[in-house]
Amino acid sequence: MIRTALLTCIDWSNMKKRGKIRYIFSFVSLAVLLAVLIFWNINAGSVSVSIGDVFRILFQREGDETARNIIWSIRLPRILAALILGGALSVSGFLLQTFFNNPIAGPFVLGISSGAKLTVALTMIFLLGKGLTAGSAVMILAAFVGSLISMGFVLLVSRKVRNMSMLVICGVMIGYICSAVTDFVVTFADDSNIVNLHNWSQGSFSGMNWNNVFLMAVVVFIALVLAFFLSKPMNAYQLGEAYARNMGVNISRFRVELILLSSVLSACVTAFAGPISFVGIAVPQLMKNLLKTAKPILVIPACFLGGAAFCLFCDLIARTVFSPTELSISSVTAVFGAPVVLYVMINRKRG
Repeated sequence: MIRTALLTCIDWSNMKKRGKIRYIFSFVSLAVLLAVLIFWNINAGSVSVSIGDVFRILFQREGDETARNIIWSIRLPRILAALILGGALSVSGFLLQTFFNNPIAGPFVLGISSGAKLTVALTMIFLLGKGLTAGSAVMILAAFVGSLISMGFVLLVSRKVRNMSMLVICGVMIGYICSAVTDFVVTFADDSNIVNLHNWSQGSFSGMNWNNVFLMAVVVFIALVLAFFLSKPMNAYQLGEAYARNMGVNISRFRVELILLSSVLSACVTAFAGPISFVGIAVPQLMKNLLKTAKPILVIPACFLGGAAFCLFCDLIARTVFSPTELSISSVTAVFGAPVVLYVMINRKRG
C-alpha cells in the first residue's frame, strides 16, 4: 500500500513536471515564431529590405530614407495591427467557445463579425453622406453595437435550439444576411470613399496608421486583462454550470461579462480590418492541442500569441504571393483555418 502510494505520488510529480516543460516549450516556441514572422514581414514586400538594414532602421534610426519611411509608416503599423487584432480575434473565439461549450463557435461563424461589419458600413455611409469623417472610436462603437445585436439573435436562437450544430447553422445564416445587406449597400453607394469600403468589407490590414494601432492596443489590452481576471470562473464553468455555481460563480453576471468581452474584441477587429474568417475557431483549438490543456489561465495568452502569429503569416501571404495584387486576409485565413475546423468537427462526430 505504502509503495503504491509512493509510486502514485512520483508519477503525479513527473506528470506535473512534464506539463510545466510543455508549457514553457510551447510559449517559447510561440514567442520565437512571432519574432521570426515580425522580421519576415518587415523584410518582405515590393521593396525588399535586408535584415541588416532592418536592424539599423529599427534600432539605430539610420539607413535609406525611402526604406525608413516604408518600414515606419507602412509596414510596422500594419504588422502591429495584424499582431494585435489577430490575437484579439483568437481570444474572442476562445471566450465564445467557453460560453457555448462548442469548439466550432467563433465570431465569424456565429455571424457576430458580420453584424459588426453591417453597422460599421451603415455608420460610415451615413456620416460620409453628411460630409463627416468616421473616427476610429466611432467605428469601434458602431461595431460593438452590431456585435451585441448579432449576439442577441444568436442567444435567442440558442434558447429555442438545443442542438449546437443547428445553432452554428443559424449563426451562419445571420452572417449571410448581414453580409448580403452590407454588400448591397456598398455596391450601390455613389461616393468614392464609400465604394472603397468594398476592400475593407472583404477583410484587410492595409492602410493602418500609428493612431489606429494605439487605439486598438488600448482597447484590446483592457479587454485581455479583464478576460484574464475571468480565468478562474471560466475554469469552473468549463467543468459544468452546477459546479461553477457551487464554487460561488455568479452565472448570470459571468455570462454577461463573457459576451461583452468577446463582443468588444471582435468589434475592434471588424472596425479596423473588416471580418476575418476562421481565426477565432482554428487558433484556440490549435493552442489547446499544443498545451494539452483547456485551462484559461494558459490558453488565453497562448491564443493571443497564436492568433498574432497566424494572422501575420496569412497577411504575409496575402500581400506577397500575387504582388502587386493583394488578396483579402479573410480568403487566406480560410485556406489555413477551414481544414482545422473540419478536423475538429470530424473528431467531435467520432467522439
